[in-house]
Amino acid sequence: MNRADRKRRALRTGLQAASPVVAVGAHDAMTACLIERHGFDAVWVSGLGVATMTHAIPDLNLVTMTEALAAARRADAATSLPVIADCDNGFGSLSNVVRTVREYERAGIAAICVEDNAFPKRNSLYAGDTQRDLVSPREQAARIRAAKMTQETNDFLFIARIESLIAGTGVEDACLRADAYVDAGADAILIHSRDKTLSEIERFLDSWEGRDAIPLVSVPTLYPSFRVEELGSRGFRMVIFANHPMRAAVTAIEQTLETLGRERRASAVDPEIAPVDHIFELVGTKDAIELEDASEDG
Repeated sequence: MNRADRKRRALRTGLQAASPVVAVGAHDAMTACLIERHGFDAVWVSGLGVATMTHAIPDLNLVTMTEALAAARRADAATSLPVIADCDNGFGSLSNVVRTVREYERAGIAAICVEDNAFPKRNSLYAGDTQRDLVSPREQAARIRAAKMTQETNDFLFIARIESLIAGTGVEDACLRADAYVDAGADAILIHSRDKTLSEIERFLDSWEGRDAIPLVSVPTLYPSFRVEELGSRGFRMVIFANHPMRAAVTAIEQTLETLGRERRASAVDPEIAPVDHIFELVGTKDAIELEDASEDG
């Protein structure tokens, strides 16, 4: 079994376990490495993280599929954990979704997540968004069906993300879409909501008859007080902390720059930043040098 197959199998197995798979968002390879070191189960490469941290642009379908794939590849190379890639709305039409599956699968990524937002997408977290269009359930199901037909391996996962509760089309629409996406071959369903009390999602869970037939995925950014265990007890098999390292990094960088600007000396930030030796250790600098030295001696 090769590296990609091991990761995919680990993710599939984890989704059947008693406790949910816990994935954390990585916007770069170092973050993916740190997520593994801190004992999490999987890495989530978010569209928001790639747009924001790699390109400093809005998360509005401005990142191309090849740019997003490059970020996922870098994260995947840095960790032995399975990588789940946020592929927004599949970067376009049905043919774009098919190509997305083909390219990510061949790159060794364990899973992708594709939402039913129309192109160009709007980020679900943006509070100022009052207008949102969704792809019709029939069209999105056709995209999923075509994508699964192009798949070359059994364990590559397609997570179908439903935006009905974000768009305000209601629980009934979310259930209709969930049925259509499962029938089309989706391997998991991600249901999203801005309701901090979780009552909207709970109405979906109570209403949708297929909830026990397929893994459910939660991204609790907008209902952050619920623990993994609480979400697991409601039937979620994966919980994604999607963007917290990215937001932490921005805060730390801003604070460091503010201190440097005020104090005008490097030592002022030393207590708050990682020692250079720790950075060397994280990327295996000592081992790389020893390997070089051994090759010269040989």
